[in-house]
Amino acid sequence: MTLSRRLLVLALAVLLLGGVAAALVLRAAARADQPREGGPTIAAGEVTLTQRDRLAFLNTAQGPHRGALASVPADAPQAARTASGLTCQRFHAAAGTGVCLSSTPGALAQENRAVIVDAELRTLRDFPLAGTPSRARVSPSGRFAAWTVFVSGESYGAAFFSTRTSIVDTRTSTVDTRTSVLEPDLEKFAISLDGRPYSAADVNFWGVTFAKDDDTFYATLGTAGQTHLVRGSVSRRAVATLAQNVECPSLSPDETRVAYKKRVTRGASLWREHVLDLSTLREVPLAEKRSVDDQAVWLDDRTLAYALPSDGAVDSTDLWTVPADGSGAPRLLAPGAASPARLR
Repeated sequence: MTLSRRLLVLALAVLLLGGVAAALVLRAAARADQPREGGPTIAAGEVTLTQRDRLAFLNTAQGPHRGALASVPADAPQAARTASGLTCQRFHAAAGTGVCLSSTPGALAQENRAVIVDAELRTLRDFPLAGTPSRARVSPSGRFAAWTVFVSGESYGAAFFSTRTSIVDTRTSTVDTRTSVLEPDLEKFAISLDGRPYSAADVNFWGVTFAKDDDTFYATLGTAGQTHLVRGSVSRRAVATLAQNVECPSLSPDETRVAYKKRVTRGASLWREHVLDLSTLREVPLAEKRSVDDQAVWLDDRTLAYALPSDGAVDSTDLWTVPADGSGAPRLLAPGAASPARLR
């Protein structure tokens, strides 16, 4: 067989496999569009980010509004849901500004994007993402947004992925057309580790959370097999470490504490939620003893919300709450939900 015929056969095989993969994707999507008996009640309607006393989240329940941004009354989180036309894999909002991380599957690759939306969910800015969406946050004023993605092929370890985290000004940020990346990229920030300048090839950041001053933020720094809580400054493009074994921090509304997941079993993906007092660095384990692989959200100064896998549904999560002082017990907030944001 000549080289040209071999190339033609190879091209046809790729197209055939691509068609099969696309058909499987469409078939799975069709199954997900069928409502599950006993699931939450949800209907299309208007969702805005300025609705007061509402809880917004991504609907993960099986059915036609799967993945849609939905909202419910904050004091009745298991009430009937109003679903918007915005679909995301990760979402967060504050002060009438939202960030939606989306992932569109394809036959050979997926397209990942970050979309900044206004209070009526209209697109303000749209950025390509270098990997699979993982974490998203908007600052209390709505000025800054941050996201983390998993990037394959950039590993410094055995898992064959790394993270990339960006902070953007929702009013002015653009993409560098020469490199197709956003500025600022946290890996370009100056690092102070235990009071000394630090740099390493394996530096990764994830899980940003913002203070109210539109400059201070907290995040996770991973390097040399350790994770650190860092406090950073957007304007100075610098971070400094505060504590070890801290992942996915979330700053309390009163800015006195950070909730985070702490690895409690070495070498395994098993975390327990803790709260750290920033003035004393004293930590308190929370009553939730299941492994939480999420960046928790403060519903108020006393209560945290987070997602856990739904029983019997590997592709769905439920939202739970737990007191932030270590007392009480976990409580189901909303089944078939993820990425909560309290609208005030």
